[in-house]
Amino acid sequence: MLTPKKVKHRKWHKGRNRDRKFSFRGTTLSYGSCGIKATTSSWVNSRQIESARRTITGFLKREGKVFIRIFPDKPVTKRPPEVTMGGGKGAVDHYVFPVKPGRILFEVDGVKEDKAKEALRRASHKLPVKTRFVSR
Repeated sequence: MLTPKKVKHRKWHKGRNRDRKFSFRGTTLSYGSCGIKATTSSWVNSRQIESARRTITGFLKREGKVFIRIFPDKPVTKRPPEVTMGGGKGAVDHYVFPVKPGRILFEVDGVKEDKAKEALRRASHKLPVKTRFVSR
């Protein structure tokens, strides 16, 4: 699964939604001929990205090329169960990527559009965000 090799700060603040409705970066197709674009916002963790990637490559039977346009680099901490309040922040549990509407998540190139559409539709079921199919 995807995890960063090194981060500047081991634990991050959670962050707040600051009325930024849409993503400014990563909103157009760059590498492939078609892809899926997020229409809602959520945190996507590395397990969900890996599950979607395996679904796409399994359906395409290793033909064409898959591009993952997101990388989970935000650490999420978790306290052990049944631990009382106090004692500081918990250890890093997993990494996520905060997705905003408009962000391209996956791109596919080198296959027919109908086959790519079905592969990306199956992958979208593995993700916590609603998506739509986009092509050039």
